[in-house]
Amino acid sequence: MLNTRVYGSPIVYLDNAATTQMPYAVLKTMEHYYHHTHSNIHRGVHYLSEQSTCDYEKARNIVKDFMNAESEHEVIFTSGTTDSINIVALAIEPYVNEKHEIIVTEMEHHSNYLPWQALCKRTGAKFIVAPVSVRGELDFEELERLMTQRTALLAICHSSNVTGAVNPVKKVIECAHQKGIPVLVDGAQSVSHQRVDVQNLDCDFYCFSGHKAFGPTGIGVLYGKQQWLNQFMPVKYGGGMVRQIKNGEPAYWESPAKFEAGTPNIAGAIGLGAAIEWFASLPRESIISHELELTQYIRSELLKIPGITLVGSPEEQIGIVSFTHRYAHPFDIASLLDKLAIAVRSGAHCAQPFMDRFGISGTVRVSISLYNTKEEIDYLINGIKRILKVVDGR
Repeated sequence: MLNTRVYGSPIVYLDNAATTQMPYAVLKTMEHYYHHTHSNIHRGVHYLSEQSTCDYEKARNIVKDFMNAESEHEVIFTSGTTDSINIVALAIEPYVNEKHEIIVTEMEHHSNYLPWQALCKRTGAKFIVAPVSVRGELDFEELERLMTQRTALLAICHSSNVTGAVNPVKKVIECAHQKGIPVLVDGAQSVSHQRVDVQNLDCDFYCFSGHKAFGPTGIGVLYGKQQWLNQFMPVKYGGGMVRQIKNGEPAYWESPAKFEAGTPNIAGAIGLGAAIEWFASLPRESIISHELELTQYIRSELLKIPGITLVGSPEEQIGIVSFTHRYAHPFDIASLLDKLAIAVRSGAHCAQPFMDRFGISGTVRVSISLYNTKEEIDYLINGIKRILKVVDGR
C-alpha cells in the first residue's frame, strides 16, 4: 500500500491516528484462514472448526501477553474501541443511579464521551467533564478535586487523538482507586506507540482497536478486571454466550464468552493476533525513539512557517501533531495536500469538546507511524509551503 501512487506520485501516508497500514504477515495470516480453515468456532467438532477455534483463542492469548493481562478470561474481542466502551457503559448501568457522577475529560474522543453522557441521561447521574490546560494537557489537580465518593467511574484516554498528549494514567488511576473509583482507559491511540501493561497501570478497563495497531478493521479488544466481568451481566444476547436454558431460565458462560454473543469476527481476531506478534517482534525502544524524533521535527518545521499555530504543546507526546493557519481552512489545506499525494486528516477529529476548549472548529492533523521517514516529513513541509502560497495568491 505504501508503494501506491496517487495522482502520479508516491503516497505519503500521514493519517495513522485514523488507521495504520497492515504488514504482509497479517494479510497472509488472514488469507490462510479464509483459504484453509474458514469455519465457525467453539461449537463444532470437525477439524476446520477446531482449528479455527484454536487460532482464535491463540489470538486472545497473544493479546493477553501483549497487554500483560492476568488471564485470557479478561480479554474480550469486540468490533473496536467504540464497541468496547459501549459494552462497559451498558454493563455498569445497573450500578449507577441519580446519586452518582461519571467523569470524562475535555480531550476525549466522542467514543469515550457520548456513551457516558447517554448513560447519565438514562440513569439520572451527573455528567462531569474535567478540563484540560492551555497546553492541551490534563489538569490533574482539577480532576483530583472532581473525584468524590459520588463518582461511579472515570473514563480517560491514554493519549489524545488531537495533540498526542500522553496522560499520566497510572497516577490518575492510583488517585481514583484511593477513592474507590473504577477507571476505564481508552487506549486506541496508545497501543502502537507505547508499552501497555494493564497490571502495572492497575486500570479496571482498557480498550483499543485493531485497525490502529497494524491489524484489520472491525476488531477490537476490551480488557476488564475479572472482578468486574464476573459481576457484570451480558449486554448482548445470542448464540455461544449461554451455557444452558433450563425451565426457560438461562445460565451464562463466564467471561469472555459471556460478552461475545453470536459469531465473532474470527478472521479479524486472528489477523489482530498476527499484527501484535509482528509488532512485538520489532525493536520497541528504537521505534519509540524514531517516532519521537519525527514528532519533534514536525513541530519544529511547522513553527517556521508564518501563520501556523500548533494546537497544544504537551510535555509528553506520541506521534500526533495538529495545527491551524491564520487564514487557510484545515479542509482546504488537507484537500490540496491530497493533490500532492499527502494523506493527512482535517476536521474536529471526533473531539468537538476539545475544539471548543480552544475556540476552533478543527485542525489539520499529521499522525505518524513506525514506517514514516524524515524525507516524507520534508515533502509534507514543502507541500504546505506551496499550498499556502497558492491560497495567499502570492
